[in-house]
Amino acid sequence: MKKRKIGKHLLIIEMTDVDYWGRVDINNNLIIESSTTIDGLKKKIKKAAERIEKIYIDSFDISYDLTAFFEQYCYLNISNIAKRANISPLLMRQYSAGIKFPSEKRVKEIEVAIKEIGRELSKVKLHKREIV
Repeated sequence: MKKRKIGKHLLIIEMTDVDYWGRVDINNNLIIESSTTIDGLKKKIKKAAERIEKIYIDSFDISYDLTAFFEQYCYLNISNIAKRANISPLLMRQYSAGIKFPSEKRVKEIEVAIKEIGRELSKVKLHKREIV
């Protein structure tokens, strides 16, 4: 059977103590894989989709749980994001560690704060300092 190529597909990524877990829904079939890296996870999901569904996934839209997000973007300050989202920094650290889990409404508030930071960063301009 010939493989079909599909564009972007939603990959949901969660994290345990040591592994990233990912899942995609293709034709009502849930494909689940794990890996120690996100790149490894993407490769495994793509291979599984080719093997099981005979399709080639070109790329992914990624949705992270908070633990995986803060692991992937560890340079972001959890406390500052919490403040922007009007959440206790302690509670945000518990979310990022997987100790507590936010409601859907709370996840949206955090997402808005993160996207706000992204918009601000996208406007940053740097220049080379002239030596006098």
